[in-house]
Amino acid sequence: MTKLATEPAAPGYVPGTRRAGAPSRGRARRAARWKLGTIAWAFALPALGLALLFKFIPIFDSFTYSFQKVQPFLGNEFVGLDNYIRVLTDEKFQLAALHTVQIAFFQTLGGVAVGLGLALLLEGQARSLWFVRTAVFLPVVAAVAVVAEAWRSLLYPSELGFVNSLLGIVGIPAQEFLNSPDTAIWTIIFIGVWSGAPYNMVIFVAGLTGIEREMYEASALDGASRWQRLWYIVVPSLRASFAIVLTLAAIRALRVFTEVYVLTGGGPAGSTDVWMTRMYSAGTIGTDVGLSSAAAIILLVVIGGLTAFTQYVTRRRQDA
Repeated sequence: MTKLATEPAAPGYVPGTRRAGAPSRGRARRAARWKLGTIAWAFALPALGLALLFKFIPIFDSFTYSFQKVQPFLGNEFVGLDNYIRVLTDEKFQLAALHTVQIAFFQTLGGVAVGLGLALLLEGQARSLWFVRTAVFLPVVAAVAVVAEAWRSLLYPSELGFVNSLLGIVGIPAQEFLNSPDTAIWTIIFIGVWSGAPYNMVIFVAGLTGIEREMYEASALDGASRWQRLWYIVVPSLRASFAIVLTLAAIRALRVFTEVYVLTGGGPAGSTDVWMTRMYSAGTIGTDVGLSSAAAIILLVVIGGLTAFTQYVTRRRQDA
């Protein structure tokens, strides 16, 4: 065997030093980061362009219109805070706000409770659980309008309706559901819980996977019951998950529109009229774009304030 000849070192070269003309490590790292950043921005630019066109520019226009009396072909007239005062003092908007808060409160609590229950039932690594989770998650994937239309058909207010036919089997008379002012809003809340709980379930399942199994085993050896393990181990460990779920569920409930519009259109007799449907009616049917824009900005401020408050409380608890 012959030994491979090694290339002689350049005159004056000291091992461990950079050769003349070779790029420094810092420069190479900066070039690599710049290249990766350029690729990332190239992929993000189309989405950012769409967001700018369909979200941020309309928000800016709504903010501008909220201080104006919009008059197509005649020129807009600046009215200051008049649109905001009209929104806050309008009885229909006040009633819509009460309905929105009612839906947000009960739908959020129900969605969190049912989502946590589903997560506790379906938490694990078995293959069958993956299939069941997928089936349970389907309402979240389906379009809201499709889900609402399906429920509207199921809750047809006569003995021919699917749900009423099932109730008739056990001797319960046909219910009005969406056609009665007494039950319409509760029916919408039920449908909202049904469609939102699977989304909450996924977040809770992700939180449950981070709990160490040794804590369950140690508590079982100490004689703790299932309810005690749930209250003293699971709930504290899911504090961050609760903050995320509560925030997202509250935001979804506060800006509820599609399901109400498809199911009842705000009726009967305005019993399910929420902030978004009232805002839509004012801007399209009433052609008062300034009033509708002011209502939209108020809703944006409320949701932003709720999100900031939730994040503030969560960070304080984490730092404590």
